[in-house]
Amino acid sequence: MSIKRRASLGSRSFAFGLRWGLRLAGIIVLLAIGLAVYFFHGAAYNRFYNFPREAAAWEAIAAQRRDVERDIGKPTYRGVCHAHSHRSHDSMITYPEILEAAHEAEIEFLLMSDHCVDGLADYGKGWRGVYDGVLFVRGYEMREGFMPWGLPEDVVLDCSEDPVKLARQIEEHGGLLFFAHTEEDRMWDLPQLDGMEIYNIHTLFIKADIGEMAPDIILSMRRYPDHVLRTIYQPLPEIHARWDELNKERRIVGIGGNDAHQNVGVRGFYTEDDTLLLLETGSDDVVREFELNLLTRPLLRWWTGPLEPGEKLFRIDLDPYERSLRFFNTHIIAEELSEEAILAGLEAGRVFVAFDMLADARGFVYYAENSEGKHMMGDEVNGPAGVELIAEAPYPVRFTLLRDGEQVTQSEGRVFEYAPETAGNYRLVADLDILGEWTPWLYTNPIRIQPES
Repeated sequence: MSIKRRASLGSRSFAFGLRWGLRLAGIIVLLAIGLAVYFFHGAAYNRFYNFPREAAAWEAIAAQRRDVERDIGKPTYRGVCHAHSHRSHDSMITYPEILEAAHEAEIEFLLMSDHCVDGLADYGKGWRGVYDGVLFVRGYEMREGFMPWGLPEDVVLDCSEDPVKLARQIEEHGGLLFFAHTEEDRMWDLPQLDGMEIYNIHTLFIKADIGEMAPDIILSMRRYPDHVLRTIYQPLPEIHARWDELNKERRIVGIGGNDAHQNVGVRGFYTEDDTLLLLETGSDDVVREFELNLLTRPLLRWWTGPLEPGEKLFRIDLDPYERSLRFFNTHIIAEELSEEAILAGLEAGRVFVAFDMLADARGFVYYAENSEGKHMMGDEVNGPAGVELIAEAPYPVRFTLLRDGEQVTQSEGRVFEYAPETAGNYRLVADLDILGEWTPWLYTNPIRIQPES
């Protein structure tokens, strides 16, 4: 074969290989684009359409805020129940950092619930009292969901103690006992039980799929962080049904459990072994370690800057403390901002829970009125003759009145008035109209209407 012919064959072979190589590369690119579209199509919809509309809707609701005209004669304080600090094994946030987050979230009290330290709940440890306008109440989260508050400073509880005996000790020391994580099986007939969480952020995280949230986190976390976190919301009818059932026999106060940790996320570090080390945000536990190569090393350097061994390159938080404090709040009617007064209001059931991330619930009122005067949530009122249930919201809402868990009536507006016809526990749910859909916003504790004595 001549040199010219061999060159021609080589040229055709090269052209053939180049064509198929380009075709293969094109197929790979199309597959990559298809996978990206499949993976991110919902997140792209949220980022460029749904979340901007939600943000505008939230702003429109805020613009409708108006001071309520009705008054119950006592102040209502907005705060958080169930919060952790660096004293818990799964949180690294310090008390000064918590105080800063509380100021950002505009809350006035924190009922702490740190995990037991070395198996003990020492009520002489941690912040207690008012710090720069924010009340800190010591508390612990124990086995069986126990969450006691209001124990004296000299009390140290053994968290491994038999729950029945532990409940008696809490009662003997004058403490209040609430249940956390009420999606789990609990000792519901425990006589010392004062209340329960009707919402818990951790419960919502468990029911959500963090993997499915990943595209939203990637595309929208920087621009719409509140809306990304809000995607974990869902109604919890089983928990609310249990709450209503328990209240038929005795008063069980419903609270929101923020379960604030600041531990849902990762921290990235560059190591001396030329790896990217990912650690949890709430502890030093390793999530994963990646070996870097000629492709990933410059990409990481481009994203984070110079790679210095031991230096933190980035931190991604889905649940910054301030955001967890705002997701929903527990509002308590109390005489003043002190531990004694806040816990007294809590024990009495003078409480409502609201998703303040959607709209600031401060100012909302719900009470019963008769010839004897006004009666707050948690109160027992002789009736039903001559009793009127009254509520007012700072925004237009849909009010739903429930008696022992069953819907009685429903109306829209800023003011609600209803004359009950039968005895029972009456609680209100207030929904906001967000993009044409009624969205649960606020849950009151019940007022008990007793048969005429």
